[in-house]
Amino acid sequence: MQKNSKRNILLIGLILGMFFSSLDQTVVGTAMPRIIGDLGGLDILTWVTTAYMLSSTTIVPIAGKLADLYGRRMIYVTGLFVFMLGSALCGTSNNMTELIVYRGLQGVGGGIMMPMAMTVVGDIFPPEKRGKWQGVMGALFGLSSIVGPTIGGWIVDNSSWHWVFYVNLPVGILAAATIFIGLSGEKRLKDKVVIDYVGAGTLVVGVVSLLLGLSLGGKDYPWSSWQITGLFSAAFVFLLAFVLVEKKAEEPVFSLTLFRNRVFAVTNIVGFLMGLGMFGAIVFLPLFLQGVVGISATRSGNTMIPMMFAMVLTSILGGQLITKIGFRTQLAAGMSFIAAGFYLLSTMTVNTTQLGAISDIIVLGLGLGLVMPTLTIAVQSAFPLEQRGVVTSSSQFFRSIGGTLGVTLLGVVMNHSSIGLLQKDFFPVIKGIPGLQAGPLGSTLEKAYANPQGLYNVLLSPETIRSIPENLRQVLLPPLKATLADSLHVVFLVAMCIAILGIVVSLLIGNARVERAETKERYKAKGNVNLKEDLLET
Repeated sequence: MQKNSKRNILLIGLILGMFFSSLDQTVVGTAMPRIIGDLGGLDILTWVTTAYMLSSTTIVPIAGKLADLYGRRMIYVTGLFVFMLGSALCGTSNNMTELIVYRGLQGVGGGIMMPMAMTVVGDIFPPEKRGKWQGVMGALFGLSSIVGPTIGGWIVDNSSWHWVFYVNLPVGILAAATIFIGLSGEKRLKDKVVIDYVGAGTLVVGVVSLLLGLSLGGKDYPWSSWQITGLFSAAFVFLLAFVLVEKKAEEPVFSLTLFRNRVFAVTNIVGFLMGLGMFGAIVFLPLFLQGVVGISATRSGNTMIPMMFAMVLTSILGGQLITKIGFRTQLAAGMSFIAAGFYLLSTMTVNTTQLGAISDIIVLGLGLGLVMPTLTIAVQSAFPLEQRGVVTSSSQFFRSIGGTLGVTLLGVVMNHSSIGLLQKDFFPVIKGIPGLQAGPLGSTLEKAYANPQGLYNVLLSPETIRSIPENLRQVLLPPLKATLADSLHVVFLVAMCIAILGIVVSLLIGNARVERAETKERYKAKGNVNLKEDLLET
């Protein structure tokens, strides 16, 4: 089979695999109300997402290392089959506990697949063409976020929720077949394979403990509870053990010496900071749209679509630009757009319209599209083929950790600011209203003094709002909306500061840029086959 034909087949497989694995993360959300109605388990609903997040994030660096040891084809196809097995089992779930366990298995497959697509693109294209295809892969991720809820809704409305998971199987089989054929003849990168089992084990326990602590703290358990302090203590102990083990391991899962490379260190810090702000904003923006602007959950989801389109646009354009400008310029420009987007979001008030919010988040999307492919392209350009799997997966790993920490950090910021604002601007208003405690809001208001943030649930429930008499509604809702808007104002300003820090860090990357293939050939002709140092000084 000709080389170009195999590459085209491989590209089809990569596109299918990337699209359906990222699609699954958004399709399921639309189907959850129907799933809960069938299986019950509303009290453990969040674990359907948490289980997937835990397993997919934890497996990423391990999958990258295994791909460097055993080759891309074996690991990628294994990830596809694990994902399909998890999908098939999810469709057979008889209760919510089974669904959570199977989603965790599905997450293992998803965590293997996502970085593998970017790694293979880095393998099959020369440096000057990687940008375009990395941009296409990033665009597919954005596109899946746009069409996922619609596809999930259509499946649920016209069939059963089980098909939300079963639909993955034929696409997954086709993706596995094309990737298997496209990567046929691949040579193992290392003859001797040594597995760092102790490093992998300590990493898994440490990361899972950290993510669980961040996910459960402040919601299921108080931050000072023994459960959360125990999880954080375990995370500290096992991650410290991981660092010590990796220093002595013959073939470390994640070599800490990688951070000696300036490009690797800077891009992963920028990715971490981007995740820190980005995921927090995505979580809190719907709260503003539904609670302050007063639109439905469906319309608030549609408001995010222009941001995704903007991200798709600059993801493709950024992939082209990266061959013409340095990493520093593109990362700094992207983080500047993100900072500007957060600033615009911080200016939203109770008078902001849905259209006004859309214009603000478009700016945010433009920045995300510039940064995301650049992070991957930069680390791939700075390391040789035999390390490309682990350095590519690191980019996604640090973004995911940053996202989880961002949701927690910005949640603490919102809780702290909202308590002060409610006590200052809301509770004095309701004290002067006679008979309010005996009305439909009586129990909510009674609990509000101990848990002020619970009041915002009133704004998110149209049924509760309709149950309030019109005269009370005119008195209660304006100050409540104002305190929510002001709390989110603080949240978005903190996210802006994180993005500004990302701008500063991105400037430290030096003059590194993508090397064209012909430039590399000139280096080789001069006997310089190790391009890492040359790349940093270009």
